Amino acid sequence: MYGRPNITYALIGINVVAFLAELVSGVNLLGTNGFGGSKLILHGALFGPSVASGDYWRILTAGFLHYNLWHIAFNMYALYILGTMLEPAIGSFRFALIYFVGLLAGSFGALIVTPDSLTVGASAAVFGLFGAAILEMRSRGVDVMSTGLPLWLGINLVFTFTFNGISVGGHIGGLIGGALAGVAIGELDKRRDVPRFVGPLVAVALGVISVIGAIAVA
Repeated sequence: MYGRPNITYALIGINVVAFLAELVSGVNLLGTNGFGGSKLILHGALFGPSVASGDYWRILTAGFLHYNLWHIAFNMYALYILGTMLEPAIGSFRFALIYFVGLLAGSFGALIVTPDSLTVGASAAVFGLFGAAILEMRSRGVDVMSTGLPLWLGINLVFTFTFNGISVGGHIGGLIGGALAGVAIGELDKRRDVPRFVGPLVAVALGVISVIGAIAVA
């Protein structure tokens, strides 16, 4: 076991500060005015044509913006639960890698499926943590069904494919990216014939591939 989940707390803090900035710039708590003409959203949300025009930062910044209070509340609650479970188990550096690979892979997926929609939210990174946490538990011999995570993930997948306005590409892309990063880090770390930096390096490569792919499909 490692120390406190400091990266988890830091990520929650960044998301909350970003949402407060959104409120100041025109978004209301319930999101009833859409994005409210917020420049923060207009210049930070994922949007294929803008990425194609050179706004590459959107691939990252979209993961720290949210549509309304319920959107950020659910994502931050899930991040807290998953982060306080996974980060102490694998370490802050590896946890951060998985989080950001999930985020970037989610942006890639969103641009494949809905390139012309404004997309925001930490959901892709959260789905990445879902995948990584379940696989990490299985590799340690934990009965994952008893934790409730597979059921929770399943419910969220049902919501993803059932309700309008949810980024299917973002959620599935994040899930796949986080799971692959988790497997790379977890499995390669266990092998004594492989240097410990190889797993994180593979995770970084997955993140880079996601960014390149996102730019290419935009």
